[in-house]
Amino acid sequence: MTSLTLKGVTVNFPFVPYDCQKDYMSKVIECLQEKANGVLESPTGTGKTLCLLCATLAWRERFKDTISARKITEKLKGEEMFSNTPLSSWGTAATDGDTPTYYTDVPKIIYASRTHSQLAQVIKELKNTSYKPKVCVLGSREQLCINPEVMKQQSNHVKVHSCRAKVSTRSCVYYNNVEEKSTDKELVNSVLDVEDLVKFGNKQRVCPYYLSRSLKQQADIVFTPYNYLLDPKSRRAHNIELNGAVVIFDEAHNVEKTCEESTSFDLTPYDVASAITAVDRLLAEQAKEASHGDTVSDFNVESLNSGLKLELATIAKIKQILLDLETVIDSYDVPNEVGITKPGIFIYELLERAHLTYSSKTAVQEALEQITGYLAGQPGVFVNTSGLQQLTNIIQLVFCGEPSEKEKQQQMETNTAHFKVHIHQDTSHQKKNQSTDVWASSSSSSKKQGNILSYWCFSPGYSMQSLVDQGVRCIILTSGTLSPLSSFTSEMRIKFPVSLENSHVIERDQIFVSVIERGPDGEQLSSAFARRFIPENMSSLGKTVANLSRVIPHGLLVFFPSFSVMETTLDFWRANGHADRIETVKPMFVEPRGKGTFNEVMDGYYNKVNDPSSKGGSFFAVCRGKASEGLDFADTFGRGVVITGLPFPPRMDPRVVLKMQFLDEMCRKKAPGVKYLSGQEWYSQQAFRAVNQAIGRVIRHKDDYGAILLCDQRFKSSNARAQLPSWVRPYVRVYSSFGNVIRDLSQFFRVAQKLRPVAEKKGAAESCEAVCLSAPLSSCSTSCSPSQSSITQKAKVLDAHLPSLKRRRLNDHSGAAGMARICVEYECELQESQRRPANLLDALERGDHHSGEDEGAAVGEEKANHLSTLSLQCDKRMDDEMRGGKRKIKLVQQQKSQVSEVVSGEGTSSRVKGFLAEMKKSLSQCNFEQIVQTLQTYKKTDDLDVLLTDTAVLTEDANTYSLLRGLYQFIRPHHKQRFDERCRELTAGGCGYEPSHSLSVEEKKALLNSAAIRRPAVGVKPPPSPSTSTCSQLNTEQLNKGGLHLSQRPHTGPALKSEAHASFQADVKKAIGAEKTALLLQAIQSYKRSDCYEALVGTAVSLFTERDQDFQLLVRFGTFIPPRHKKQYKEMLQALTGQSSSAEVPAVTEDEQRHASSSPPLKTQSKISSFFSSSQRK
Repeated sequence: MTSLTLKGVTVNFPFVPYDCQKDYMSKVIECLQEKANGVLESPTGTGKTLCLLCATLAWRERFKDTISARKITEKLKGEEMFSNTPLSSWGTAATDGDTPTYYTDVPKIIYASRTHSQLAQVIKELKNTSYKPKVCVLGSREQLCINPEVMKQQSNHVKVHSCRAKVSTRSCVYYNNVEEKSTDKELVNSVLDVEDLVKFGNKQRVCPYYLSRSLKQQADIVFTPYNYLLDPKSRRAHNIELNGAVVIFDEAHNVEKTCEESTSFDLTPYDVASAITAVDRLLAEQAKEASHGDTVSDFNVESLNSGLKLELATIAKIKQILLDLETVIDSYDVPNEVGITKPGIFIYELLERAHLTYSSKTAVQEALEQITGYLAGQPGVFVNTSGLQQLTNIIQLVFCGEPSEKEKQQQMETNTAHFKVHIHQDTSHQKKNQSTDVWASSSSSSKKQGNILSYWCFSPGYSMQSLVDQGVRCIILTSGTLSPLSSFTSEMRIKFPVSLENSHVIERDQIFVSVIERGPDGEQLSSAFARRFIPENMSSLGKTVANLSRVIPHGLLVFFPSFSVMETTLDFWRANGHADRIETVKPMFVEPRGKGTFNEVMDGYYNKVNDPSSKGGSFFAVCRGKASEGLDFADTFGRGVVITGLPFPPRMDPRVVLKMQFLDEMCRKKAPGVKYLSGQEWYSQQAFRAVNQAIGRVIRHKDDYGAILLCDQRFKSSNARAQLPSWVRPYVRVYSSFGNVIRDLSQFFRVAQKLRPVAEKKGAAESCEAVCLSAPLSSCSTSCSPSQSSITQKAKVLDAHLPSLKRRRLNDHSGAAGMARICVEYECELQESQRRPANLLDALERGDHHSGEDEGAAVGEEKANHLSTLSLQCDKRMDDEMRGGKRKIKLVQQQKSQVSEVVSGEGTSSRVKGFLAEMKKSLSQCNFEQIVQTLQTYKKTDDLDVLLTDTAVLTEDANTYSLLRGLYQFIRPHHKQRFDERCRELTAGGCGYEPSHSLSVEEKKALLNSAAIRRPAVGVKPPPSPSTSTCSQLNTEQLNKGGLHLSQRPHTGPALKSEAHASFQADVKKAIGAEKTALLLQAIQSYKRSDCYEALVGTAVSLFTERDQDFQLLVRFGTFIPPRHKKQYKEMLQALTGQSSSAEVPAVTEDEQRHASSSPPLKTQSKISSFFSSSQRK
């Protein structure tokens, strides 16, 4: 631990800090001492979080010590206690000068970041320091509640009301233990994140949610997602006291967007219609009770406090307000695409027509809250109250403040100065995110079409000013990507006297930054709207990425402007062979749109990069996506990042258009003391901030190194480069020739690898439990790789627990993670079933010695459908199944397909997920839960009779017969025949039973293995007798296509030689023409006579390097080079591609052949030319 003094504050730091870290901590302390807001940019990898924590907590301790010194001074009345250290030396800088200060006045630290995953990493950093403050982490009920009855509710606001009902009646056993356990030493003296808090709650049977609220009162530092601070509703709900507090926003590049979204709303026709439906139901129920005097028959302890204290007339008035609001919004004749835009203050005029004003707001809000709470608390009955909750939130947002009659107009103008009202047509038609409940979405209210009322905030300063109004001591905004700072601070509408653009801790030889203006074919690269989907542009970009993937070692990150651009480009690459070229070197992994499979795809990428037998992997993602925010791609996981274009916001989006208009209006007004960006400046800033965030993925610590490649000609302008991070700008070089990029990039990595060698990748002792199958086909030689860096491990485990983040680990054997796991298993099976010669030359020479071995065990063609492609397509397939689409899974070969099916079980996770989703749509909530419970019981008891009895509800309606038959996939093998017979009796249709379905998994494995032993593998001839001279010839047509497998046929030696020559000569003639082919043949004849190797190779190189696509012929030409010159020829190929002598070119000695045959197999094409660049060569 190192101690250093900065601005009079002694800071304990875990190690000797760099100069940039000292500068950063000094600025933090300056903000705290001077009560000044600060905006601090420090690149990722400079220890920003650690510096922030140590400086802040050190200043806080100094603040307390100064209070103690002042109290001692008062007691001693001027006498000195220590002669060598006069009390005056303690100073008053830490406190507030002459103002009387008490220990209760020590500022609380509010540390906010974007997500709980990021907060988990911050808390991990805190545990590495010497500071042990009292800590509290705030979270929602969805993340912290452990009461099973509350958590089974479908929507978040129903969970809230269910929780409140249980708390008010003290019927939650977990809540009842909060007071007793809140003083537990294990809790108070520990630094706990959300995951730790939940573990503690389960262990002690105490509510983590209310425990965190209890800890907040005494906490020195409170960790929270920053929407809890910026959203007024969340701030009130969590009772966050800001007066005198220090507020820190980490990862603050997202604050602007969150500020605007937290104070905006969209009221859809669905929201209004569902609110009317809910009130209608309540009215009918109350009217019936009033007329019959009935009492509630379903009585429990919760109903004691759920009585509705509203008269029928009040409920009827609420319904009338809702009907009027619906009529007012739909009364506007809205153009199809443009919509109607009004000034912000128009919202009061519109709501007044629905009888919502400052005068009526309190009564209406109280009534809505009572109705929502009553309906949510009804036992056994679900009513969708999301519309009512939305209207309550709108009233709180629009009618904020309590102005007098005289001040009302001024208050309204102030409230709406930075807002616009936009009315536009609802074109979503039952968007999934509009309904949190499956049953509610099928109601007639969801089909309501009309207008959407939007009230949008266009100034993040509105929220920031509200924080200042709460009396905070200071606000610190910090991130790795805030540039340009001047434009960022001007948006916030508050002053930031302290600012910092910090340098990086890396040296010049650790970073390579280039603007690639043109691809290998000379085509200009651009993602501009007019060019992004032109075939020539997409083709050139594909060639560019393919070439870069051969030069950049280990992990490569490729960022696209948007999902639509990425998907269209990747489809083009797959159709035109570019994806195959990338896949042969670095298997492709693509960021999915949804959260469901993101974790599995990330794990697949990490494992592929860690795999000792691979050359790494390539990860394709989008700017502003999940992969570009907060994920760690340190060291080998991110040696290069490719930016394929500028991610400008959608220009025709109404919100973007209005934002730009708003800023232009503000610029024209020229308010004194306030500087606004123009609309165009803001538009450009958004794109570059997203680029800067993606760039930050590549260099993560002081010993890391990597390349940043900007593949869009628009980056070459000085204005564009000026908006890049300050630590990147000095290293940017613009290249007009792609060949020079490859040359310099190769040189950069050669030097970097020599200066900063990384430990060689080694497999773990365990054999691929998380990635490969434990199937008995062959021993799994591809070792499991260690997981990604320890910093991200905690966040991954956290995400696996938090229901809201919906993340699953790759080695999770539950059905939920099954599909992506099977994708990994298929690849492992495929690799393990192939044992090929070390390279093409060896294959031709070894001939019949190995024709009967394992190399033919997996014959067929699998182009780009690896783990990457399968995992990436998995998400789309699951979405299709949720909509009732068909599943399409193409397996590799018969035998492997069967084994995969055996191992994966009778039903893959996607089929199960699709089936359960369909069943949930078709049944009531009660019946659905009953069926699920029945299946769980069957799993435990293995009692088929009970299952048939409890699922009888599915036989009552012909529409649900298919659901009963669908349960067949959950039935154990020994019950399948009986279940099929029963279904035939009840539904007049069977389940497709076959005798093989009654075999257990072990029996199927044994049967397949015995069959594999009895017959040779598909496509492989029996070993020839010693007297037969045969040779397996490579199918050059397959090889040229980049296929994975080799086709083998028996030939005699002369026939092999003749056919190989003929095939190669035909390909050469087709590629370079008859005239140049004649020159090559002359050179070959001359070589045979003179043995002049240099003349032969000189001719071949000049002929085969003129065009990019001909370079493969130069590689194939090596097949015919005599053994005495093979080594020279391989070295020549390596020199052409810029690879070191240890590049992936297999040797030809017998010992090395035997070693290669037992090593983990790679694709054939990559064995020959995995690092042969197809760039422009001189």
